[in-house]
Amino acid sequence: MTNHQPAFKEIAPRLRGLRDALGITVEEMATELQCTPADVQLYESGTQEIPVSYLFNVAQVFQVDLTVLISGKEAHLHTASLVRKGKGMSVERRKDYDYKSLAYRFVGRKMEPFIVTVPPKSKEALTFTEHPGQEFIYMIKGRLEITLGSTAHVLEPGDSLYFTSRTPHALRGLDDQPAEFLDVII
Repeated sequence: MTNHQPAFKEIAPRLRGLRDALGITVEEMATELQCTPADVQLYESGTQEIPVSYLFNVAQVFQVDLTVLISGKEAHLHTASLVRKGKGMSVERRKDYDYKSLAYRFVGRKMEPFIVTVPPKSKEALTFTEHPGQEFIYMIKGRLEITLGSTAHVLEPGDSLYFTSRTPHALRGLDDQPAEFLDVII
């Protein structure tokens, strides 16, 4: 029988276990990750979705593989990792976005590529996020509005955008349709 509990309930103990293995306090981990101790405790509690940006930051700062944090299984491919259409590993980042990791089996990744689907929503329903690193978006289907700070950009298939992820950003599909794009986080 398949376990249908949310992924964050399985990821939280791995985050706690990593911190325990490193022998650091919640406060020390928060300092290293440039977040608050409350965030560290919340994500380790297993009661809330964990942003993929937080997991990516943990993986980079503490030199652990993102696949191990997300799935508990070691990535095992060293030379290439082929992921067929629609077969990426689903990552729960936010309830309203669908993220599929495209390199989850590759060891020692320097970037995290995802196929992301963002539903349409009103401007009032936008939620902003920011995190360390940089992002590259390449539009595949639909139309996407991405607001960076106070500037909104509309992307159509074939358009791309590269930006610093420290800039507060929010996304929404336009024309009452979802938007699909390649998102590469470094």
